[in-house]
Amino acid sequence: MARTRLLSPLVRGIATLVLVSSVLAGTGSLSSAATLPHVWVEPGAGYGFVTTAINGARVSVDLSMYELNDPAIEAALMKKAASGVRVRVILDSAYAGASANAGSYAVLKNSRVQVVWANANQIFHAKYLVVDAKSAYVGTGNLTAQWYSSTRDFWVLDTAPADVASIEATFASDFSSRSGAQRASSSSLVWSPGATTSLVALMNSAHTSLLVENEEMYSYPIEDALVAAAARGVHVDVVMTYSSSWTSAWNYLASHGVSVRVLPTSGLYIHAKAICVDCSSGGEVFVGSQNFSTSSLSYNRELGVVTKDTATVSAVSAAITSDYASGSTSW
Repeated sequence: MARTRLLSPLVRGIATLVLVSSVLAGTGSLSSAATLPHVWVEPGAGYGFVTTAINGARVSVDLSMYELNDPAIEAALMKKAASGVRVRVILDSAYAGASANAGSYAVLKNSRVQVVWANANQIFHAKYLVVDAKSAYVGTGNLTAQWYSSTRDFWVLDTAPADVASIEATFASDFSSRSGAQRASSSSLVWSPGATTSLVALMNSAHTSLLVENEEMYSYPIEDALVAAAARGVHVDVVMTYSSSWTSAWNYLASHGVSVRVLPTSGLYIHAKAICVDCSSGGEVFVGSQNFSTSSLSYNRELGVVTKDTATVSAVSAAITSDYASGSTSW
């Protein structure tokens, strides 16, 4: 039976960014196409692709980031702006954002970079970079160098014109109004506010297997979708890093046929937000900034991509499977 949960408090964001390097080209979302030429899985791939992307810009760079604290990326943004390229940056100011991003904001503000604070009444938890209005890098992690070597995250490069246009239109709206209420649509993208329906539908589409990684588990619709999948015979694996905040959800999932594995806090930190549907037989993958919480799905500014690209599916599936094998069923 489905349950109704009280609205969660604003969810804490975690400073981390992780990527993997693999090649891909793909199709998109719950029903349509997105071209994804690359996928990065961290730790392991490194963040050179971010500075390389910025350095290669000829017309524009647009960055929306929950937490930014990477001198190399800041320097690349400022150098590109000094060369005459339009560089715009939105930094989160809600929750802990104002303090976490204060240093980067001050540095960028003293350059030709156009940097603004997002609306302080809404968490801007999305993590994406758009170069020359042609290439959109969408990820699960933050650009915070201190966490690069210890966290699991994914990034994808989306060059589908409809997706990039949607992201650019939303960025422009957010940059000018600093409000995440408006967003441009594209069927390959999953935006928050309003992501619950899309992610539940993705889980409901599973026929044989679901692989899930997330930092948080505080959404009854998501939990119920996982349980419903297990009830109809889908093999459902969930892997997360231990936190006492999620043990109630884990107990519920485990008692209804979902296999839950938990990594210790001393090991690789699961910051990724990913869903792999029927990955052993083609399937499709969601990669994005959305945690499984009411705030993240229903109120924050968040962005994710769904793709059927075989290389992306393979890379994400392999990483989640490896993390699952390292986890424990006792928490």
